[in-house]
Amino acid sequence: MNAISALGLKSEGLSVSVVVYRPDVAKLNATLASFGAACEELRAINCSIPIALYLVDNGGGEADASSTLETLGIQNVVVTVIAGHGNVGYGRGHNLAIERSNSRYHLVLNPDIELASDALKEALNFFDSHAEAGLITPWIGDEHGRQQFLCRRYPTLLDLFARGFLPARLRALFTRRLARYEMRDQINARDIVWDPPIVSGCFMLFRTSVLKQLGGFDARYFLYFEDYDLSLRAHDVTRVVYAPAVRVLHHGGGAARKGSAHIRMFMASAYKFFNRFGWKWL
Repeated sequence: MNAISALGLKSEGLSVSVVVYRPDVAKLNATLASFGAACEELRAINCSIPIALYLVDNGGGEADASSTLETLGIQNVVVTVIAGHGNVGYGRGHNLAIERSNSRYHLVLNPDIELASDALKEALNFFDSHAEAGLITPWIGDEHGRQQFLCRRYPTLLDLFARGFLPARLRALFTRRLARYEMRDQINARDIVWDPPIVSGCFMLFRTSVLKQLGGFDARYFLYFEDYDLSLRAHDVTRVVYAPAVRVLHHGGGAARKGSAHIRMFMASAYKFFNRFGWKWL
């Protein structure tokens, strides 16, 4: 019996939620296509594993991914489009899918991520081998394949300001400080790291029972810091693990590069986060 067959996934399987608002359709289609390829490799090991995709459309424009969704349907992925609720925010959007899910595992996935073809297989094999793990975060690269360091220690206001808003020449003055914040002393392309304090919401693979125990995302965050919040709460009920054998590419960008509205949302969410978990200035 292979590792994934031993999981007993035939009746429970994997669910995935992707929340979109005015999406870059090319990136969304690339995300869905890479997910489909990863499903195919997973099914090469367990052909009967049920897989469900929830595409949560928060509006703001046409998210035309119909041809890619049809392909996923042909690949026996059960596709559900959740729409008509308006722009409820990132976390609440995912919660609409999480509350519908009855899977063994649930993947929170950004529409700007491309999965390696073996990403899902590696992740579920890891869960099978490590019963204590409840949340997996992957190795994340940029579009050029360079590693992004998206595991974090608890932030200070200075860390957030220097990383998110300073131009590169000034940010260089904080290189050592930001390297510590980004856990560059521990995170690499080879070593498993247990219990990084904060992990990125662009790819969070949970045991669904853990995610439901946590109540999903805190709906008080409209955008930004909902993943910081969920990461810290996850440590109360399970172990979080950085598993570099699970690999994805990330095409996202920071709040400062997206305009003043995103800066305001970032600041509002930071205020809520620090009020809940404690303020650190320097």
